[in-house]
Amino acid sequence: MIKYALVCENGHDFESWFSNSDAYDTQAKRGFVECPHCASTKVHKALMAPAVSTSKRRARNEAVAQSPATPDAPQPVAILDEKQLALREAIRELHAKITENTVDVGAQFSEEARRMHDGEVPHRAIRGEATLAQAKELWDEGIPVLPVPSLPDGRN
Repeated sequence: MIKYALVCENGHDFESWFSNSDAYDTQAKRGFVECPHCASTKVHKALMAPAVSTSKRRARNEAVAQSPATPDAPQPVAILDEKQLALREAIRELHAKITENTVDVGAQFSEEARRMHDGEVPHRAIRGEATLAQAKELWDEGIPVLPVPSLPDGRN
């Protein structure tokens, strides 16, 4: 996996992970790399300093990874406007439609998607769980997957 700092034609900075540099090139050429701020597909790589792992940084990262999240820790919050509330409702409706029209294959999603793509099992609409890396691998293999947005509060 490789993380690129990216910039769209409107100057928005963002980062994205790719399975390798060829995957970025292929996806960008096909218009699949999109700015999360303005949806522009005219995106290019930005200059980026390499992340050098020092013993101090490793120790700090391990400490952060091992420290449990406390329920009393401040969390980002916002008051939603009408458009954002409508978007939340649209996501809830999307979840309901997906649940109603697909078979849940759980953690076996990647394997089952590949088996369908390879013709080992009949094609059907499925849903399940996959890491971002697994979803990107499926996409790079030509298997159409759709990451489903979740709501921050966990309610669908």
